[in-house]
Parts: sequence; C-alpha cells; structure tokens
Amino acid sequence: MRDQAQVVIIGGGIFGTSVAYHLAKAGCTDVILVDKGELTSGTTFHSVGLVSQFRTSPSLMRVMNYTINLFNELKEEVGDALGWNTVGSLRLASSKDRLKALQREVSRAKAIGITADIISAGEAMEIAPFLSDQELYGAVYVPDDGHIDPNAITYELARQAKSTGVEVHTNVRVTGIDVSPAGEIQQVITDHGNIKTECVVNAAGEWAPRIGEMVGVNIPMVPLMHQYLTTKPIPGHELPRNTPVVRDPDKLFYCREDTGAFLIGAFESNPKEWAVEGVPWKFTQELLSPEWELFEPVLEMAMERIPILAEAEAVELINGPDAFTPDGHYALGPVPGLRGFYVAAGGSINGIAGAGGVGKLLAEWILEGAPSIDTHEMNIRRFGPHLSDLKYVTEHCREVYRYYYRLRYPNDENEWGRPLRTSPFYTRLQEAGAIFGEKNGWERVNYLNPGQPWRQAGADQKNWGWGRPDFFEQVAGEVKIARERASLIDMTSFGKIDIFGAGALPLLQKLAISDLDKPVGCITYTQFLNEKGGIESDVTVTSMAEDRFRIISGTSFVSNDLGWIQMHLPKDGSAEISDVTEDLGCLALCGPCARQVLESVTRNDVSNHAFPYMTAQ
Repeated sequence: MRDQAQVVIIGGGIFGTSVAYHLAKAGCTDVILVDKGELTSGTTFHSVGLVSQFRTSPSLMRVMNYTINLFNELKEEVGDALGWNTVGSLRLASSKDRLKALQREVSRAKAIGITADIISAGEAMEIAPFLSDQELYGAVYVPDDGHIDPNAITYELARQAKSTGVEVHTNVRVTGIDVSPAGEIQQVITDHGNIKTECVVNAAGEWAPRIGEMVGVNIPMVPLMHQYLTTKPIPGHELPRNTPVVRDPDKLFYCREDTGAFLIGAFESNPKEWAVEGVPWKFTQELLSPEWELFEPVLEMAMERIPILAEAEAVELINGPDAFTPDGHYALGPVPGLRGFYVAAGGSINGIAGAGGVGKLLAEWILEGAPSIDTHEMNIRRFGPHLSDLKYVTEHCREVYRYYYRLRYPNDENEWGRPLRTSPFYTRLQEAGAIFGEKNGWERVNYLNPGQPWRQAGADQKNWGWGRPDFFEQVAGEVKIARERASLIDMTSFGKIDIFGAGALPLLQKLAISDLDKPVGCITYTQFLNEKGGIESDVTVTSMAEDRFRIISGTSFVSNDLGWIQMHLPKDGSAEISDVTEDLGCLALCGPCARQVLESVTRNDVSNHAFPYMTAQ
C-alpha cells in the first residue's frame, strides 16, 4: 500500500467503489480505497439489490435514472455476470388515495424523462399474474427498473477502477485521521500504515458515524433492522426470471423473483434500532437474529395480495441492519469547516438503486467543486446541531422507516421524538390552544384552537385524505386578522447567523447577489449564489455595525446556509461566524395596525419616517 494519494476512500461497499470508479473515469487515478474487511462486507452484502427510479423528488429520480443507465452500459461490457436484470417494476395502489399519490408522482417522473405509466388493476395482473385483484385500484409500471446482484456490481466497479491504477486494499482498518489546525486533511492512519492525503471520502456505510467522530463531524445515522424472507419455488408456480419487482406500499411489502421463488421484504410499522451508539468494528458480513413477530403481520398482508404465498415453504428470514438518516435521504458532499473531507453515506435501502448517481456526484464535488444537479435534500450541510441528540435522531430514523411505504399527506407532521426545540413562548402558546407542527426539530404553531387543549399535530390529514382539512377555516380566520388588523407570530425557529470581523463585508459581497455595503441598520433581501449562478441561500442580511452582520434564514435552511458561509470563510481569519438561532427569541408583529400596537408599548418613534421599511433598530 502506497503512503500517499490524492484521494483516500474509506469503505469498500457500493458507494465507495462507485466513487472510485467515477474518479477514475474522470481521470483521477491517484486514489486508494481501503476497507476494514472484504469488499461488500457491510450493508451491501445483504442487500436485496432492488433498483427503481420512482421517487418523490426529481433530484433523487435523476440519481436513480443515471444509475440504471450506468448498469445498462456495464452490462453491455461484461454481460450477465453483472447480475443486472431489467424486469420492470409495479407499484400497486391498494387504496384510492394511494392511486392519487401515484398519479402525482408519475407526472414528476415523466417531466424528467423517466418512462412510467399508470395502469389498471387488470393490466397489472397481466404483467404479474400471481396478484389478487382484491382492493387493487391500479398501479405504476416502470419498465426500465429491475434488480441487480449487489456483490457483482460492487466488484465490477472496483475491478474497473483498479484497471486504471486505483489501489484497493481490504482488511485495512482506519484508526484515525490527522487534521491541521487550519482544518485541512493531512493523513489517514490505518493499522497497516499511514497515507498522506488532502482528500478523504467517508463511504464507510453503517460505520460512517464512527469515521466522522475521528474528525469531530456528527453524521446522524442509526442502523435499523430490515428483514426479507426467501422461499422455495412453489411447484407449478415457479417464477420466470423476467418477473417484475412488485411493491405494495399500502400492505408494506415488496417482492421479487429469486431463483424461481419469491423474495418478500417488509417495512414494519414498529421498526427496531440496533447498535445506536456505534456499529462494532468487528461486525463484518454478519446478520442479526430474525424477528418473526415483527415480520409476520406484513407477511399476512403480502399473502392477501399474493395468495399463492400461502403455499410457499420458507427458507430463511434475513435480518440485516440498514443505516438511516433522520429524513431518509443520503448524506453526501463536503463537510463545512473541514477542507478535504467528503461523505457518501446514508444509503439505507436506497444504496444500490442510487449508487451510480452518488459516485458521480461525489466525483464532481471533488474534481469540479460542485455537483451537476441540485443536491439540497441529500447534502450533508442540511444536518443541524440538534441532530447530536441521539434519542431524537433514533426516533426520527424509526419514523422514516415506518413511513417509507405508508402514505403521507402534504400536511402530515413527524410525531416521534418530540418535543426537542421549543421557543421562549412555548408555554404561552400552549395556553392559547396551539396545534404544533415540527420543523428542523422546532415546535412551531400551525394554528390556534382557542379554548381547546393544545396538542402536537401528526398524521392528521389522513382524516381528510387529499381534501380540504377541517382546520382550513380556522387558518383563514388567522390570515384575515393578520391582513386587516395585527398579528403576533412566533418566528424563533428562523435561522440567525452572525458574521463579524474586518473581512465580514468583503466575504458577504462575494457571496451575495446584492450590494451589501449599506449604512448600519439597513436590511437587504438577497441570495447567495454558487459558481454556476445557482441559488444556495435565500436570506436577509442586516447591517448591525460596520463589521457585523446578521443573516436571517429559513428554519429548514439555517444549517445549509451556515455551512455555505463556513466553506468560504477567509483563511486569514478576518471573518468569523456564529449560529445564534437558539440564543434569540423572535416575535413578528405584522398587519396594517402593527405600528399602532408597537406605539402602545414603547416611547420610541416607530412611525414610517423614523422606522422605515427594511431597516432595523
């Protein structure tokens, strides 16, 4: 093993090998990949290998679509040895509301060029004759989806990377990472020697949080048990190799063909976490004990949809841990405040399906400075400091798993792990009958129900489906008051970032699209742009002093915006930043009578002349 490399990749699963492959494809071959075990010895080895493009987000769809195109290209080169089977997929609607949701998602898929169509129950049964038509309202058919051999694709990506000069070393465990006082990566320490480098990719899968700890980076991920059952072929009902992957989200299961038999996977309603404090280093190519009591209720629902399953003989119930993030999306990209440290983790049950796209994005970040698509929902910058609360993170990860298949409506709120962050006005709002939603860990008022007990909103929308909720008129009344009189709104959850020092203004002038060289007290609404002219942040900037500014950001975007600024801080230390979101409460007084209300509680002149629009005092 060499003692120096341009890039060191930690982890030999599907993400790590994909990053190595894409770096090499782009001409960067001075790369060393290390894994503490063999390749695929983590989550990859027990993966089912499902590959689907159908997602709720256009960006995720693009990641999956690229992955499928990559698999098709590789199959042309190596043939069936890749284990890539383009059998198509069916996503069933076992309820009318599910069918409506699928119709919405299909329109998004078609908009970016994915072939996906709503078909009738009868057409679905023609494609998969083993289905029952009981309460089957239709399906989405995606002909280009399929499943792949996780081990075969991982080893093929590694083989192609090695053929260009990339080094791959197994049974080499990383024990530390040296970082300079300036926050720059210096070297990777292993039990087989040190590797000098300026760039590290943490693709360690379920061990990614432990690698992150070595450099003081919190990567909020929790392993959850994921189970699937393999069966023997049913005499007279052996499945052909071209059997499509079937998902029935309402019944919480998926299935595919496995050597003529069924493979049935479940997303149980009450998932179990494992190794929350950190996955042991020695846990390699191992499985957990089966949890039949969790799996059986889903298996019963699967038998309702596929009656011949009742005749199947079980072979093995596989229970393997998959590491989830609190929102179920990937954790990708450079870590703010640490030059040269990148993350490619959080694949959970989407690791194989998006591996090609993930590898491509990481290679673009490393070599070009930015990815080619919008990655906000996958970018590791989105994770805030509140996600260091392990109990909260665990409950959110469990809830993500619980709702991975369950239908969620636009107004649904997270329920588990609350409350975490509350404003100074929380008690007063409870007394006023607040109905609280949650955003970025904050309890926020959705609406008030005076005279009624306060409560936390949850999956309330299921009571109304896709229709107008009962609280519509209540909210309309609050809006009317704000528009015609005055209203007081708790906005404590909004992000507040102070930037100060002699280099503060030059830095902001570089980041922002607007001229921020204005008198003290001026407020400017602006955007921070990236090198390609895309919007990274949508903020207001208040001039507090000649060398101090306060940035106000959206509740869900403060960590992203803080990270973007961190990544551009001058190396000479002339500008510093501080996240003061939790230090300051915030009340917004708005409406045509707002000044009159303010005049009643202060002796200061708050007229429009003395306190004009877009100024601060």
